[in-house]
Amino acid sequence: MTTTLTEGTILDALRTVQEPELGRDIVTLDMVKSIAIDGTSVAFTIELTTPACPLKDEIETNARAALTTLGVEKVDIAWGAMVRRASPRQNEQLVPGVKNIVAVASGKGGVGKSTVSVNLAVALAQAGATVGLLDADITGPNIPLMLGLEGQPTASPNNKILPLERYGVKTISIQFFVPEGQPIVWRGPLVGGAIQQFLRDVEWGELDYLVIDLPPGTSDAQLTLAQAVPISGAVLVTTPQEVSLADVGKALAMFERMSVPVIGLVENMTAFACPHCGELTEIFGRGGGERFAAEHNLEYLGGIPLDITVRQGGDVGVPAVAQREPGPAAQALTAVTQAVAARMSVRAAQATQQPVLTIT
Repeated sequence: MTTTLTEGTILDALRTVQEPELGRDIVTLDMVKSIAIDGTSVAFTIELTTPACPLKDEIETNARAALTTLGVEKVDIAWGAMVRRASPRQNEQLVPGVKNIVAVASGKGGVGKSTVSVNLAVALAQAGATVGLLDADITGPNIPLMLGLEGQPTASPNNKILPLERYGVKTISIQFFVPEGQPIVWRGPLVGGAIQQFLRDVEWGELDYLVIDLPPGTSDAQLTLAQAVPISGAVLVTTPQEVSLADVGKALAMFERMSVPVIGLVENMTAFACPHCGELTEIFGRGGGERFAAEHNLEYLGGIPLDITVRQGGDVGVPAVAQREPGPAAQALTAVTQAVAARMSVRAAQATQQPVLTIT
């Protein structure tokens, strides 16, 4: 059956297409833009809530199927993205152009937190988002090495610090300002002051996401960040063994005490995949991260296998997701990035739906 094609009939058909993560149709969510009709051909744009949307293919399949019922013979879909703020509270003084702040944290060092931070930021940028990366591990900065960044930032015309950029990620680190090999031996107030300055005095511009690589543990850096800006969500990183899980539990309790929403948990070093035979060896135990997430009602964002290309790339400044031949860890990190972006979109939708209390 052929229906007269108008913008109204097209929109009515597309109202049957759900955004799976948000649970509402793409018309109600104002995701359908610029409809053009030429005979039995229809073209329009779908504006995603994040360029890293993991369910883009499902949305496209359902949209095409919905229009086929109208007799549409050709469908051209263009894609855009408009990232919303996941936090209704905004700080216009420190980071006015930043929509979402994602803190990456762990209870202990050595679990791959910085690896997750770097690859999360780069994967978001690869998807088309505008991204910044703040190295808040003041006494142990590793981000410049992992991104292959060298040099010292310059000043902008309005006397702010211009971050260095690689892989489409604007980056700032204390390492840019100290001689190589010089230790940074600072007390807590100085660490907190440096983080505030990186938030306040860096020319971040308009960002969809600012990823912050926190130092391990629960200390001044975390307190400073939570008090200074609205953190949209925290990503916790652990390894499967009990000692790591015990420490990440403390990090979770800290964020809960500071009323910082936790997006979910990433388990790094899940298993080692032999590059010769493919056999998996669970060096650090099995399923610890998934059990922890289930016990604490957290979303399990994914497991990342031990992959030698991660270490090799980190040593020469080429993140896993930016390598020419991505290995299993890169694929897992991309999936984690999509899960984080999806959770942020859900939080943004929930924030816009919150009722406003009016006192008369």
